[in-house]
Amino acid sequence: MPEALQTSMAATGIAARTGTAFPIPESRFPNPGSTTTRILGIDPGSQRTGVGIIDVDAAGRTRHVHHAPLLLLGEGDFALRLKRLLYGLDALIEEYRPQEVAIERVFMGKSADAALKLGHARGAAICAAVLRELPVHEYAAKEIKLAVVGKGAAEKQQVQHMVGLMLSLTGKLQADAADALAVAITHAHVRATAQRLGVSTQQAWSRK
Repeated sequence: MPEALQTSMAATGIAARTGTAFPIPESRFPNPGSTTTRILGIDPGSQRTGVGIIDVDAAGRTRHVHHAPLLLLGEGDFALRLKRLLYGLDALIEEYRPQEVAIERVFMGKSADAALKLGHARGAAICAAVLRELPVHEYAAKEIKLAVVGKGAAEKQQVQHMVGLMLSLTGKLQADAADALAVAITHAHVRATAQRLGVSTQQAWSRK
């Protein structure tokens, strides 16, 4: 990260718990030399954000690593919620060392106020990834449902059910965690297709 950016971030109080501005870890790989890629999926929200982490191997097989809601309520005004989101995702990235990030796009069918707040939450989430120099891939809700369930108009319960089956999870998944895992699974599938065809992820999705 450029020194000027670190200085600016530190001056505005945006610093990691260690006192340095979001230090880049020496290795972001699950295991050194591994062919497995770790993907962090994010379902952004202004009150709670779903996070889901999976590993995908060279054959495209996925394995569940972690999922949880990141609760933002009780953090004071909206700006403090965004700060909590940024710090929370940074801590998660530091702990689990994902190599790529997938995030759901804003659904513009929501009210203007809700869409604006969701857009701010997405921005904070994307910043958390970019500050760690992680590539960010974005997918619309219909694309995620199509990849996981097979139809773009699938209900949330269908997404939860299919995510549980795909990752061999027991117990009921909360909607935000299921959505976060679903966007990670979507990117894993698109990524595998891109590698097989020797094209970019954008080109791979257009061929689906």
